[in-house]
Amino acid sequence: MRVSKEKAAKNRQDMLTAAARLFREQGVSATGVDAITKDVSLTHGAVYSQFGSKEAIAAEAIRLAFRGSKHLWQRLAERKGAKKAFPAIVAQYLSPEHRDAPGQGCVAAALGADVARQPPSVRDAFTEEFKDALTFLAGVMPGDDPACRYEEAIAAFASMVGALTLARAVSESPLSDLILHTTVKRLLDPSKLERAARRS
Repeated sequence: MRVSKEKAAKNRQDMLTAAARLFREQGVSATGVDAITKDVSLTHGAVYSQFGSKEAIAAEAIRLAFRGSKHLWQRLAERKGAKKAFPAIVAQYLSPEHRDAPGQGCVAAALGADVARQPPSVRDAFTEEFKDALTFLAGVMPGDDPACRYEEAIAAFASMVGALTLARAVSESPLSDLILHTTVKRLLDPSKLERAARRS
């Protein structure tokens, strides 16, 4: 039975949303198409007719997840204003709530190591969206020199992803909390931010 264009579009979005969550929770390699279809009560045929391959689903799901994170950052920047945007992003990113919800959080922290083992199309999608996230983060960094702000954004994002990954990996809650707290403190150290601004 044929479905309407509207229903097909909804099915596609449902599959992507489910895939983005499941990949972040379980990893790309560990998540089969059957898990995605089961989550949205659709058939394998529906998935393959929409995307053609698991590789294509993974690439689009990664794009969707990155864009969700960027949308959250944009909302924080609009709410907090230019000068408080970076601290707000760091505090949200390195929060216990973000740590405890990998299926809804940053795809870089959830899938960075997994993506490195994926086909070029998946890595290309990750790279493109990662660069876009860096550009946004550079825009809210202190300072006037775009090149310096971009470098600071790389360092900050790498620290955030590393801290979140480690906070999720360790088995002791106090240590996990300390990793998050210490990284927030270091990234938002006023003297460090001032030095970064002066470099520009």
